Amino acid sequence: QVQLVESGGGLVQTGGSLRLSCAASGRTFSIYAKGWFRQAPGQEREFVASIDWSGSRTNYADSVKGRFTISRDDAKNTVYLQMNSLKPEDTGVYYCAGSSRYQGARFGRADYDYWGQGTQVTVSS
Repeated sequence: QVQLVESGGGLVQTGGSLRLSCAASGRTFSIYAKGWFRQAPGQEREFVASIDWSGSRTNYADSVKGRFTISRDDAKNTVYLQMNSLKPEDTGVYYCAGSSRYQGARFGRADYDYWGQGTQVTVSS
């Protein structure tokens, strides 16, 4: 099995920055693509960013392009989400995800097999 643990969430003002981390443990060799999703109160979980197995290809939701950057450090079994120029609409619980079936930078929830417990990000106006 694989365990994913997010960290780095918190309260930040509009225009501020946060860096989320997601550390994997267990059968980490079985994880290929990794991604970040978020869920605001009363809304469905939505795609934010993903990165392929090699770290060379990434995908982003239109709402975060140019502001967020996903990266991975496989030596540390960790994936990061650098979030800059944060807006109140970025508020939500952020989840990291790992796929044991796909190598590419996937953006569908069903493409991922492992999920973290989430970390809260709140952006005040």
